[in-house]
Amino acid sequence: MEKKSALLVGVGGQGAILVSKILVAGLMQAGYDVKMSEVHGMSQRGGSVSTQVHWGEKVYSPVIGKGAADIVVAFEKMEAVRYADFLKPDGVAVINDYEIPSSTIAAGLCEYPEGCLEAMQNHFKCFTLNAGEIAMQLGNAKCMNVVLFGAMTKALAMDDIDWEAIITDTVPAKFLELNLAAYRAGRNAAQ
Repeated sequence: MEKKSALLVGVGGQGAILVSKILVAGLMQAGYDVKMSEVHGMSQRGGSVSTQVHWGEKVYSPVIGKGAADIVVAFEKMEAVRYADFLKPDGVAVINDYEIPSSTIAAGLCEYPEGCLEAMQNHFKCFTLNAGEIAMQLGNAKCMNVVLFGAMTKALAMDDIDWEAIITDTVPAKFLELNLAAYRAGRNAAQ
């Protein structure tokens, strides 16, 4: 059983923690040893959020060193660049083509950097999608996190786990159908 690692990064309120919990639940149910770590930082004020997940037959730490992540899932495209040095050279990035201006950008002290997607695509295998647009087509922008989760499971070929059952067990019943549709749409977008 090969060890794998995922780094999920975004901005506070985007749902990276929920996606990490879905990922961990599915991996544990499949029999993997799993370790997870969360960094919230100034997440309640729009700051960076990251979660690190390691899984395999036996895993001793959730911490992912630089150049060690098999996949980086970026809920916001500037976050992909911020955490790019954690990705293995042959790793995969799933990137949401979505911008959330930081507080310094919103205050007019600097501009949103151009070329984030191109920089990532020049160095890594990338699956880029506009999860916000997909989520809006489904009727609720807040499910973009599960759209990205679907794309992640497709990018890593994680087809041996019944992710729809895990989502059913994890999300509130009133949001279940929306989240199942978001998961399927994310998998389709990562084709």
